[in-house]
Amino acid sequence: MKVLVDTSVWSLALRRVTPQSDRWTEELSALVDAKRAFLIGPIRQELLSGIRDFRQFEAVRERLRGFPDVAMDETDYEGGADFYNRCRAQGLQGSHTDFLICSVAVRRAMSIFTTDRDFIGFERVLPIRLHAIH
Repeated sequence: MKVLVDTSVWSLALRRVTPQSDRWTEELSALVDAKRAFLIGPIRQELLSGIRDFRQFEAVRERLRGFPDVAMDETDYEGGADFYNRCRAQGLQGSHTDFLICSVAVRRAMSIFTTDRDFIGFERVLPIRLHAIH
């Protein structure tokens, strides 16, 4: 199964000044090796935003260029809005990017790999699947 990797996981692997090995980065590495790791443009933008050191920005940008964005269209954005509304009605908050991730993943039968615990709540309301570390 393809896996949509959230900003939180990519950030652990790519934005640290000193690379560290942990269960998140090891799992991401395994997904990359199996060609199962994917991202969307908004995740790419989140990852690159706020990197103050230009050399680090360039390094992260170059590493991400090996991962083409999953193509999105209006159905994905409409789905994200629908998911936002469903969760909001249940008292769950999240970012627009979080719900866009959910929409893209559901539409393309992808699981979501994240460290963001908000997705656990979303999973109770939305038909998403979270990727578990093996």
